[in-house]
Amino acid sequence: MRLTACLIVLLTASLSIADEPAKLPRCEIIPQADHQVSFQIDGVEKLRWHFGPKYPRPFFFPFNGPSGVSLTRMGHPGAENHDHHRSVWFAFAKLNGIDFWSDKTKALVRQKHWYAYRDGDDEAVMSSKLGWYDAENREVMEQDVVAAIRPMDDGEMALEIQTTLRPPKNVELVELNQTNFGVLAVRVAKSLSEHFGGGQLTNSDLKKGEPEIFGKQAKWMDYSGTVRVGKGAGSKSTTEGITFFDHPSNLRSPCHWHVREDGWMGASLCMKKGHSLTPTKTLTLRYLLHAHAGAYDHKRAALVFRRFRSDRVLWFNRRKGNTGSTRSFASNQTTIND
Repeated sequence: MRLTACLIVLLTASLSIADEPAKLPRCEIIPQADHQVSFQIDGVEKLRWHFGPKYPRPFFFPFNGPSGVSLTRMGHPGAENHDHHRSVWFAFAKLNGIDFWSDKTKALVRQKHWYAYRDGDDEAVMSSKLGWYDAENREVMEQDVVAAIRPMDDGEMALEIQTTLRPPKNVELVELNQTNFGVLAVRVAKSLSEHFGGGQLTNSDLKKGEPEIFGKQAKWMDYSGTVRVGKGAGSKSTTEGITFFDHPSNLRSPCHWHVREDGWMGASLCMKKGHSLTPTKTLTLRYLLHAHAGAYDHKRAALVFRRFRSDRVLWFNRRKGNTGSTRSFASNQTTIND
């Protein structure tokens, strides 16, 4: 009788443990159909990566603010020849003299493969490799991309983008020629833009508007304005924005900024002069996009920047105690996926 009672207790305990659902990570990377990857926090999509062949370059869209509305858009609100402005994207106007910015050439950027998707409570990380190809389908540059999404207070989020540029195999030199256009750019939603929506451009020196900011160096750039939340008669307006941070370790930091009142901002790496890449001289860059509630808050932006600046260990490697570059992380993952 005593043995039977013990067995019942053990069986009941086992069943109760089995009935408890497994705890899921807060932040998840979820592959989707049609060459897309969804970045989610608490089951809510915050960001999506598009790398399908129907577009000339990969991009992130939507880039959702705290209210769940995208703070970026696809294309220019008033110029049909600017459809190459795809939300958040990598591009360069003069790479070995080739136009990888507009849609007017046959130059393409293609995702070659992904290294890793990693979920977690503090962040979710996607790591992938891109190839840049000229009109003859010759690879002229290789790029590693690591995108880490992190939850913040009140539904806000941070997206850190870490990228390494280098010559591909059997190529000795890549020339990033002088240009205002590249490497990372953001086309904000129409309602955030100064010209179309009455939004506001502000940089880290508290300069405002395109005339005061264009071509100037700054630690960060902010575009804030109004977005519509909800649908129908119950919809309402709220203020949100994107702060775009240039990491101090980047080449020529603080960078020059190419900004427009019609609604875009770009970290201009080679506005004043070009830069050369070789197999032994690659280039790693780090940027941070903060989707924030409310109008631009200078003290808050400074606080986020200090954290970004002091975080020398790359977010996706912190738990393992590694301090390697995106290249070393990616290389370590290759054997998993081959």
